Amino acid sequence: MTLPTSGLITINDRGARAATTFGSVAAAGGNMVFIKKLTGDGSGTTLSFLNGSSDVVFDSTYKEYVFTFKNIHPATDEADLTFQVDTGTNTNYNTTITSTSFRAFHHEDDDSTGFGYRTADDQAQGTAFQKLIHQLSYDNDNGGAGILHIFNPASTTFVKHFIFTGQHAGPTNFSRQWNVAGYFNTTTALTRVQFKMSSGNIDAGDICLYGIL
Repeated sequence: MTLPTSGLITINDRGARAATTFGSVAAAGGNMVFIKKLTGDGSGTTLSFLNGSSDVVFDSTYKEYVFTFKNIHPATDEADLTFQVDTGTNTNYNTTITSTSFRAFHHEDDDSTGFGYRTADDQAQGTAFQKLIHQLSYDNDNGGAGILHIFNPASTTFVKHFIFTGQHAGPTNFSRQWNVAGYFNTTTALTRVQFKMSSGNIDAGDICLYGIL
């Protein structure tokens, strides 16, 4: 039997080795365009991406935006990584959110595992900063990583959906995976995104913003 090849993309070893961008691997699937990187250095409590400021693009240019988190490290032990958005030139960061949250964990010594919904980390038409990673450890060798997608933030017709998945080393030597999703219940275009710890500064780590063509 001959399998259909229409619509499939084949990547051989040589092509994969030569690829320098996401788009060169699978242009048919859309390019992932780097926009901006912000780095925590312990001097501030927030990292903010503002459309039109410091070369940040967060508007109708792309229908999907992706934030990546690398080695996010809090200055305060067991602080939570959180985020919120706003519209126009507003800086209240209190957009209404409905969200879900669940996590899986496994201890280094294999004595404890778990999986479950996190009622304390979701929101039902709430306006607080949304938790993404709960209880980050401030041990020097620990930190968090993850990917956040925000869809069509410039729409003036639909609410704005988001999906996050992340991993971190917990304060008592746990591996924890976090899965958070929800929507901003507004049909006003979003123009800015802010990240902060629930307590203290962002001691280290990079947050990068990409647009998906």
